[in-house]
Amino acid sequence: MSSLPVHVVGGGLAGSEAAWQLAERGHDVVLHEMRGVRGTPAHKTDKLAELVCSNTFKSTETSNAHGLLKAEMRVLGSVVLMAADEARVPGGSALTVDRDVFSAGVHDRVTSHPRITVVREEVTALPSPGIIATGPLTSDALAEAVRARLGVASLAFYDAIAPIVSRESIDDDVVFRASRYGKETMPGQPDASEVSEGEGAYLNCPFTREGYEAFIDALTAADQHHGHEFDEVPYFEGCMPAEEMAKRGRETLRFGPMKPVGLRDPRTGRDAHAIIQLRQEDRAGRMWNIVGFQTRLRIPEQQKVFRLIPGLENAEFLRYGSIHRNSYVNSPASLSPHLSLRDDRMTLFAGQLTGVEGYTESTATGLLAGINLSRMLGGDEPVVPPTTTMLGALYRYLREADPKHFQPMNANFGLVDDLPGRVKDKRVKREKLAERALADMAEWASTHVILSAAKDR
Repeated sequence: MSSLPVHVVGGGLAGSEAAWQLAERGHDVVLHEMRGVRGTPAHKTDKLAELVCSNTFKSTETSNAHGLLKAEMRVLGSVVLMAADEARVPGGSALTVDRDVFSAGVHDRVTSHPRITVVREEVTALPSPGIIATGPLTSDALAEAVRARLGVASLAFYDAIAPIVSRESIDDDVVFRASRYGKETMPGQPDASEVSEGEGAYLNCPFTREGYEAFIDALTAADQHHGHEFDEVPYFEGCMPAEEMAKRGRETLRFGPMKPVGLRDPRTGRDAHAIIQLRQEDRAGRMWNIVGFQTRLRIPEQQKVFRLIPGLENAEFLRYGSIHRNSYVNSPASLSPHLSLRDDRMTLFAGQLTGVEGYTESTATGLLAGINLSRMLGGDEPVVPPTTTMLGALYRYLREADPKHFQPMNANFGLVDDLPGRVKDKRVKREKLAERALADMAEWASTHVILSAAKDR
């Protein structure tokens, strides 16, 4: 093993997981955490892996995307999930934990590891070899160092996310393909991969006057989510919640993201009163973004209101909309496939800073970052699981998403490779996807990952 220590910046979920994975493989690790010297608006303690916004890691069922990702992480030996299992409290099928017991479990494991040294300080430079896992509240000094290295446009400081729906849940008898302002209109539903942005790349949901009025009524009356103070984001015109726009006037949205100009339905020959457009989010065309509808509505309200959109009455939501404080890198524009600097593969990024959403997703990227940095320090190439797995599919999204429209993503079945042949029953399909994913992850891990800990301590 290298005689030089590896530096991990950030003692949250991703950083703690990365440090553990490296140490278990025989590397000396310095884990830098600024809490204890300098606090954040969100954290209350200086414990590693403190949970801030929720005490649940979501579902444990493998027919659920979050449950499948956790099952894959167990194959890879996640220390965060070990601590979560020990701290579990009743929560049905969700992995719900006692926050204090959970944090103490991770903290005690990491701080007592003979190969890990925890240093309380603010880091202001990018380490090599090292992993940056500082999360959504990255300090200004380190954020500036990231911006200087990657370019000003590579780091965002807030999410303005619109919901994403599953393609197979969209009603093709209602929506039609077209682009705005007289660009070519394409009747029918050609393969998504064959359509470019200038050739009717959008799916259009046409409103009647009555439907539009009912939608505006529901949107303005819906209940909003109010997070912590640190999570509040100033509303710029570019990230204005749809419900706030609607409150400015009943016609505001019809002259904004719902503008019907140049979008005549080729099947009827008529112009709609208003239009909501859906933009393809992934290369395979299974995920579609509701354009311009970033929102602070609570999740049940999003389900109720956005299913009033023509063609989305039975929509399956793969990601819900949100607006909150979140520093994150434009990964597809700036990072390598294994989420390192392109000019230094030994400096990796992990956690929410990479553009993933959620506790489990953040932890998973820390786990893989630790594995990959260990491999490279040992002279091997970095690896990413196959895209039939949830973890591999998340990394593909971070690699292949359109940099112009990049937004953070959570685990969902729209990311993974589809099954050969059509499976109509949704639950059966997800069970088959999960069965394939776990088999592929086990095979991949046996080839690329040393599952037994390096014991030369």
